[in-house]
Parts: sequence; C-alpha cells; structure tokens
Amino acid sequence: MKAFRASGTFRAGNRNQEFTVDVVANSEEDARERIFSNFGSRHRAPRRFINIDSLSEIDPKESTSPAVVAHFADQ
Repeated sequence: MKAFRASGTFRAGNRNQEFTVDVVANSEEDARERIFSNFGSRHRAPRRFINIDSLSEIDPKESTSPAVVAHFADQ
C-alpha cells in the first residue's frame, strides 16, 4: 500500500470548496476512487462535482492524516 495526497475542489452548496486529503491506496486509480467515495459519503457530492487537480504519491512520514499514520505505524 502507498500514501497519496490529493488536492482539488468539490461543490458545497452554491460554491466550490477547496480540499487537500491524504489516503492509503494500492494505486493512483484506487486512490481516486477512494476520494470520490469519501466525498460522496461525507458531503453528498456527486462525482461530477468533485475535481481532483493533483494526485501524487507521498512519503507516509509526511502525512498527519490519522488513517495514513495508523496504517504505516508499524513500519
């Protein structure tokens, strides 16, 4: 598993909200899917309103996201 950092915007009401999120995934495609799923679940944002501007693999030690820290804690 790898750590990825994504940034972009999603529609929140009548305006666009910026986001930066770190996720743990097998591949870039899997990370993209997890981001769409997460924002759809938490914010009821349809996939067409979620714009990922950048998605890159990061060193897990750079992240402060609890999910990433917990996943790589034993390494």
